Amino acid sequence: MQIAIDTSTETASLAIVENGRILAELTWNCGKNHTVQLLPNLNYLLEQNSLSLESADCIIVARGPGSYNGLRVGISTARGLAYSLGIPIVGISTLEAEAWQHAGTGLPVCPILNAGREEVATAVYQVTNSSWIQVEEEHLSTIDDLCSGIHTETVFCGEYVYKIKTELKAKLGDNAIILSPVAGLRRAGFLAELGLKRIESGDFDDIATLQPHYFRGPSITKPNPGKK
Repeated sequence: MQIAIDTSTETASLAIVENGRILAELTWNCGKNHTVQLLPNLNYLLEQNSLSLESADCIIVARGPGSYNGLRVGISTARGLAYSLGIPIVGISTLEAEAWQHAGTGLPVCPILNAGREEVATAVYQVTNSSWIQVEEEHLSTIDDLCSGIHTETVFCGEYVYKIKTELKAKLGDNAIILSPVAGLRRAGFLAELGLKRIESGDFDDIATLQPHYFRGPSITKPNPGKK
């Protein structure tokens, strides 16, 4: 049994899988409450399905990019579980997990996460000759620069896409394929599928050194010395 954890953004997701089959899955809008909601929801999933944490043989976790606080909570929780249970851990790119949900479209898939400062974290993936490949490396981009590199029908995914849908459509027209919010909801079950591929090949991460992938650190507002 494997446990998949994704706290990359304000949308959090958990999945419990066994032999490639989802036993339980929960996706919810946790805002910035990852710290107080993650473990209670994991315990809820286990209890509702009469499952034991001790039955887990691997932890799969989204390693980012994403929000600083969300990733910190997810990675530290995953590492703590793996260490205490004495089981391996696998870290998966949040962008790849986001894109993997739409691999069946056969089109290039461009996941987008808000990176702040009018930039997004993005990449491009596609199934080519029956193989899932990364066409474009993960990077920061403005929406203008991102759109300038799109010349064919492309599926855009990620919760931030719905905030910039009008802009994408205005710049790309029919080349911007934007699925419904329900179809585009990031789910830990897909994260688990990517993790299982790593598990099958024996490709695990080091519990002691696995770190979140931040494109940027936390946004900290400096105090105004003139304000009392």
